[in-house]
Amino acid sequence: MSSASSTTPTEQPNRWQDLLAGLSIAGLLLPEAVAYSSIAALAPQAGVIALFAGLLCYGLLGTSRFAIVSATSSSAAVLAAATATLANGDPALRSTLAIALVLVTGAFFLLAGLFKLGSVTSFIAKPVLRGFAFGLALTIILKQVASVVGVHLTDANLVRFLPQLLEQLPKWNWVAASVAAVALALLWLFGKFRRLPGGLLVVVIGIVAGQWLNLTAHGVPMIGVIGVIDLSLEVPRLPVLPFADWLRLGELGFAMVMILYAESYGSISAYALKHGDRVTSNRDLLALGASNLLSGLFHGMPAGAGYSATSANEAAGATSRFAGIVAALVVLVIVLTVLPYIALTPEPILAAIVIHALGRGLSLQPLGRYFIWRRDRLLVICAVGAVLLLGVLDGLLVAVAISVLLMLKQMSSADIQVLGRIDGGHDFVDVRRHPAATAEPGVLIVRPSEALFFANVERILGGALRLVRHSQVPIHTVILSLEESPDLDGTSIEALQEFFLRVHQEGKFLVLARLKDHAQTVLAALPEVEANGVILSGLSVDGAVQQARSLTVTQE
Repeated sequence: MSSASSTTPTEQPNRWQDLLAGLSIAGLLLPEAVAYSSIAALAPQAGVIALFAGLLCYGLLGTSRFAIVSATSSSAAVLAAATATLANGDPALRSTLAIALVLVTGAFFLLAGLFKLGSVTSFIAKPVLRGFAFGLALTIILKQVASVVGVHLTDANLVRFLPQLLEQLPKWNWVAASVAAVALALLWLFGKFRRLPGGLLVVVIGIVAGQWLNLTAHGVPMIGVIGVIDLSLEVPRLPVLPFADWLRLGELGFAMVMILYAESYGSISAYALKHGDRVTSNRDLLALGASNLLSGLFHGMPAGAGYSATSANEAAGATSRFAGIVAALVVLVIVLTVLPYIALTPEPILAAIVIHALGRGLSLQPLGRYFIWRRDRLLVICAVGAVLLLGVLDGLLVAVAISVLLMLKQMSSADIQVLGRIDGGHDFVDVRRHPAATAEPGVLIVRPSEALFFANVERILGGALRLVRHSQVPIHTVILSLEESPDLDGTSIEALQEFFLRVHQEGKFLVLARLKDHAQTVLAALPEVEANGVILSGLSVDGAVQQARSLTVTQE
């Protein structure tokens, strides 16, 4: 994502459209925020606080005109799993841990923005992310079903969870199940009308029906039973926790940042690409950091740019971030005026809202493409299986580990290419892929296929040195093209120092071509460069060949 304004000159903001869009999505966001609080096992206001914090902070600091930053189902599920693991059944400790985890997540986002890590646009490989999202959606939906019908199971392993759910079929609360089914049907019907606040309408209908039919007498709980929505905000303060807990939360916060940023970046970039917008990833990181810090200070949930809310905002006709500000104000008005009535919402209504929002995540089409392409099928299966077998939190950590291992494997398995001139021109290509390419007389030209870093540099430079020593034709100059390495870490610099010495001992000239500014600056300061006659060049490979020829002429 590049740095520029978030709205193209051809699409000027339309305040009237933004007003209508804000009114429309407010009716979707408020019920979802309360529903996601129940997933996170937090008080209902936690999702509302995250909604306010996300809409305001991203509206002021973000760059995408469509992104809606609020509580998300994935972050709610991860938060619930993480705090349940650490709290060991202590509700007060669980609440404190949740606040601390949101704050840690916000701090990590801010640090990533300050250190300009926005160029690292995706921490998790797309197949892994989509597989995780599918498994997560299935897990949350089934747990919502269990909650609706009154079956309380604690087993995180969905393979055992589902049979237990079916075994208790005779004990299901069919009245609550019917309420959820009707709510789902209404959400589907209202979804046909793009500007209709279907979620809010279903909540209103549920409140009226709940009182009229006296649903509580039939065992249908209201969200007021879960906890009264209390927005009397306390003075912000940091949670008091042992240092060991903060360390553990740091690990979990890193995983939370990965999943939230992957989800947010996917939403933001998808609509930026669709509308030709340009957005600034580093500013978005700062906006997400501010959103989570503000939410955590006031005991809210983690916040990210969820796909369902963002797509609803775009579909409602938003033209700028003003739509999100309008939505925040509308939600504020609703909360201030009808807050006591929201507590009368039947719990199955909220479950239906969650199931409806996650229904898109159960589409097999995004996963099927990897099987059609015959690429990354194992990654998808592992990601889905990790969530279903290990639970949300461990499944997330396994998904992240798979992505990191995939990245390291790709980078560390880089090979070194021998280049030759193609068609007598100025271009040099890999001779293994282009047999017609001809080697430059007396010159060995090598290029790593990936950037040099600590995991691959010694193996790559060792391979280059073997090529020098076992060349079948006499050579006087070695050209190392480092176009893939914009900068160098400490291990790479040390390995290059040793490489300079070895090539010099072989009696060969050495030219480093296609050097980027940062790499050239750090190498120019090394005494081994001058001592071993190494030439540092930002020129093309063809330019380096000309330098090699001049070296031999001078030597002669």
